[in-house]
Amino acid sequence: QVQLVESGGGLVQAGGSLRLSCAASGLTVGSYAMGWHRQASGTQRELVAIMGSGGSTNYADSVKGRFTISRDNAKNTVYLQMDSLEPEDTAVYYCNARGDFLNAWGQGTRVTVSS
Repeated sequence: QVQLVESGGGLVQAGGSLRLSCAASGLTVGSYAMGWHRQASGTQRELVAIMGSGGSTNYADSVKGRFTISRDNAKNTVYLQMDSLEPEDTAVYYCNARGDFLNAWGQGTRVTVSS
């Protein structure tokens, strides 16, 4: 059974940093496209960052230069390092694993950035 468990969210002041973690079970993170998405209140879920199975990365324009996605194959965990946080980054952040026959989501972790 595939399971993605996010952690690391919380309340932080603008300009601060957080690191989100996505611990995976039932799949190998290095074999799938692993992404972080977010959904702010009243908005649609949007892609923030994604890492392909080969290690290539892509970011939303709004987070380029501030967020970094990475993975630790030994821990089977994907991370999202978020620096220079802005109030506009406030949202629930979700981990996603996608492959030919897989589209799995975590339960989300809330990030609140105060001004």
